[in-house]
Amino acid sequence: MTGDGLSGSDLFDGGDDLFGDGDDLSGGDVSRGGNSATGPAGTTGPTTPDSAEARAAEAEELAVEQALALVGSGSQAPGHDRTRATGPTPGRSGDQANGRAPRGQTPTGGAGAADEPGPSPYAGSSPYAGSSPYTDSAPDNPAPAAAPGSPPTDEPASASAPAPAPRSPVMDLPWERARAVAARAGRGGPRAVVRLALDRALGHVLAEPLGALTDLPPFDTSAMDGWAVAGPGPWTYDEGAGLLAGGRDARLPDGTAVRIATGARTPADTTAVIRSEHAHADAARRLLSTRRPLVTGQDIRPRGQECRKGDRLVPAGTVVTPAVLGLAAAAGYDALPAVPRPRVDVLVLGDELLASGLPHDGLIRDALGPMLAPWLRALGAEVSAPRRLGDDAEALRTALASSDADVIVTTGGTASGPVDHVHPVLAALGAELLVHGVAVRPGHPMLLARLSPDGPHLVGLPGNPLAAVSGLLTLAEPLLAGLAGRPAQDAYRALVHADVPGHPHDTRLVPVVHRAGRAGGRDHVAPLRYNGPAMLRGIAAADGLAVVPAGGVRSGTEVEILDLPWAPATPWTEGCFT
Repeated sequence: MTGDGLSGSDLFDGGDDLFGDGDDLSGGDVSRGGNSATGPAGTTGPTTPDSAEARAAEAEELAVEQALALVGSGSQAPGHDRTRATGPTPGRSGDQANGRAPRGQTPTGGAGAADEPGPSPYAGSSPYAGSSPYTDSAPDNPAPAAAPGSPPTDEPASASAPAPAPRSPVMDLPWERARAVAARAGRGGPRAVVRLALDRALGHVLAEPLGALTDLPPFDTSAMDGWAVAGPGPWTYDEGAGLLAGGRDARLPDGTAVRIATGARTPADTTAVIRSEHAHADAARRLLSTRRPLVTGQDIRPRGQECRKGDRLVPAGTVVTPAVLGLAAAAGYDALPAVPRPRVDVLVLGDELLASGLPHDGLIRDALGPMLAPWLRALGAEVSAPRRLGDDAEALRTALASSDADVIVTTGGTASGPVDHVHPVLAALGAELLVHGVAVRPGHPMLLARLSPDGPHLVGLPGNPLAAVSGLLTLAEPLLAGLAGRPAQDAYRALVHADVPGHPHDTRLVPVVHRAGRAGGRDHVAPLRYNGPAMLRGIAAADGLAVVPAGGVRSGTEVEILDLPWAPATPWTEGCFT
């Protein structure tokens, strides 16, 4: 990679599927409430709601699904979107899936409603009002408009006329909304406070504002090595006398001088401090004079110059850095009020994963186990050693039920394949699903759930490495920031050099590197070539990820940048990768 930008061949590997490895555009992966990005085989584009045949077929499908739900069947009619198998009953709003009618309506189902299964654990009422993935803003199958010239009518619809198709659940939240749900989930509960000794507080977040316990400095001190003098000169001095740091308070008679060290308390009635290089001492006469005019108060740090006792030094929510530790110590603290770091368990799923050695016989190396623990620590978490569970549903259920962590992170198993056990196990445990898929590539099968009202959250990451990174930055980072009391990252934008293709409907996260502007040009970012869902080569060289909206962006467009937690500081004007 050379130059300011990347050529088309540099930007993408010709053999890499842009949205492949589980993030393809076909089938139900990009379904949006019944209007799929792909139509029948060999065609593309949305379905046509005005087609009588299409409406009849869709109504029949919905009727079959509702009938299956009423008898408690867990199966689906052939051809249905796989991503809906573990969610609420397709064709219902979140309230209807629970056997409750939306406000102002009566429950459906007639006499058979009492025999319906209990409320789905994935469709319960959520405290995150307005953020449930199971609500939509408009019906997926609006009634066709009246033909031009048709007379208006005030007559009610015939009782025998088919009711409008109910709304389908939204499975893939918009990327920005999914991050907001994760952030609110992290901030949702009361925050514990612990007092940590200074040598243990580094990297934690202050739970309370830090107020000064004393004046800083606590008394007048010398800012330089030199002479403390009182009154006008010349001044007499005692060759053997001197004031060092830590000395007791004393008085300095008018017309006299005394040697003083930096940081030492200045005697009462001191007029100024003369720096050693500006003073002339006549040893024979024991007289001191100055080579520069004397200014009252020069090179004296007055008491309370930095702060007075009780002043707020640092607000709550500040990350404890080495500098904060130093300030706290200077202000009199031995321990700090801090928010405990969130405790995270990492569960690696997949029978095909090797812990060591070269890939062989259809087995591949586990890339996420070694990556996730340090990445999560960089996000402020306490992380246990990753546990490898393979594709064992019962082992997963036992691990989730016995965990005492604040957050559980799983890898793989979030889709609807034969060994994808995350959704069924969460349903069996009665978990509440907060995010069921995100409209982002790579990584759209990610999920966020809460195992119980006061239990841990679970972040389900896709198994592809870069897709898992997308899940970390989309869901885990804002969730952990909220739990740890960290302030949200300030969003900033940067110019991107080179066109970046986008997904037709979803946000894309693309690894980028920082490039300094040339010949007065602005700093910018350049997209990296290896950005497929299963690739880590691009993110390993990246400074951050560009948030590319649907449809892509042209060269010279400003895009939002997601920082990586370890990226070096760079001379940005809009922000920095820190």
